[in-house]
Amino acid sequence: MFVRTVYLTGNPERVDQTLEGLSTEVVDLLSGQPGYRGFGLYADRAVGKITMGSWWESAEAERDSDAALHARREELLAPLAGTATTDVWEAVVTAPPGVAGPGAGFRLVRIDIDPAKVDAMAGAFRDRALPALEKMAGFVTAAMLVDRATGRAMVGAIFVDEATFAASRGPMAEARARGIAESGATLRSLEEFEVVLLDRRTPQG
Repeated sequence: MFVRTVYLTGNPERVDQTLEGLSTEVVDLLSGQPGYRGFGLYADRAVGKITMGSWWESAEAERDSDAALHARREELLAPLAGTATTDVWEAVVTAPPGVAGPGAGFRLVRIDIDPAKVDAMAGAFRDRALPALEKMAGFVTAAMLVDRATGRAMVGAIFVDEATFAASRGPMAEARARGIAESGATLRSLEEFEVVLLDRRTPQG
């Protein structure tokens, strides 16, 4: 699968207005496009950050949906009146979709690695890190996204409520340190967001 992410920053006073528009309209817009497989919307209201990702069954479906919906997306993002960065990733490891909503937490880690080591890193995450995550209380879902050409990667994990999200910080920090050391990757950022909306769908057929 392929994932289009949008990372927004702006005036915190305008975050709620932007989230309301996105929550009301985006899933209907996206689900009308061929190859749609899900959407996640996450926010840091205090700082003024929103990140979101739409999931597609193929690179072609991602490109076609972007062309069809780009103009309306720009209109929905306009209230935040800040910066917007769009990227496209390959989903190399995914847990089952899971169910989460308001009150859940989303942790996002950004990593750089030698592009030649992307598959090895993905294998380590799939075989060791993800099974450990799945045993943690409150775990909902997780994924690793990569840009093979540059070696950029993101790992996201969702926990069902504030208590389990907080409790996961220590174990995930230790696992993250081991994984970074073993892979030779560079950790670029660690962020946390509240889950505003999560819509994930399994392939049909």
